[in-house]
Amino acid sequence: MENCRYASSYNIIEWEAVMVRPNHNPGDAEQTRAESHRLRELLEPTVSAHDLYLEDVQVKPAGTERTVSVVVDLHENRTGGVNLDTISHVSAELSRVLDEDPHDTARPYQLEVSSPGAARPLTEPRQWRRARGRLVNMTMVDGGDVTGRLLDVDDDGVTVRPQVQVKKGMKPKKGEPTHFAFEQVRMGAVEIEFSRVDEDLDGGTAGNHTFSAEEA
Repeated sequence: MENCRYASSYNIIEWEAVMVRPNHNPGDAEQTRAESHRLRELLEPTVSAHDLYLEDVQVKPAGTERTVSVVVDLHENRTGGVNLDTISHVSAELSRVLDEDPHDTARPYQLEVSSPGAARPLTEPRQWRRARGRLVNMTMVDGGDVTGRLLDVDDDGVTVRPQVQVKKGMKPKKGEPTHFAFEQVRMGAVEIEFSRVDEDLDGGTAGNHTFSAEEA
């Protein structure tokens, strides 16, 4: 890219939690948030053109350079995950958009484009809807934990068929579908499964389902 104004690259990565160290200069932190918001507006049309949802954009300063981290996902009414070919195509187009950004400061950047992955915490209704049919673990506000199959999501909360623990070494039993309001749930997360039977969904057995690498 010798004719480009900026040095740029992109990496295909899985979502991972990032620990952010406190910034001792509030002005720098505010400027970074403003730049993240600006780039989100700049990049969103390109992501939407691929029928994807732009979940997050973060700018992370690193010396004289910066990392632009972009997280894309399928819309909430779709199942599965974003495949690597799609990530690659979107990455190339986003890199071009950043290279042509008329309001950029010419500071070199590294572009990272990823899909959320199953390790992402479930904190928003859209994320819960994307996890419908999956086995989830919920940490409750009252300090308890609930693990079960996520059956449905509405505006107020989630309906889960809990696993009822029995004697050690025995397979957990299925409890009755229970609705939990969002305010009861401190945090949720998908439990990774490599194979399961879709007997909880749509009132019947849909057969075996093996999650792909993108789904897991």
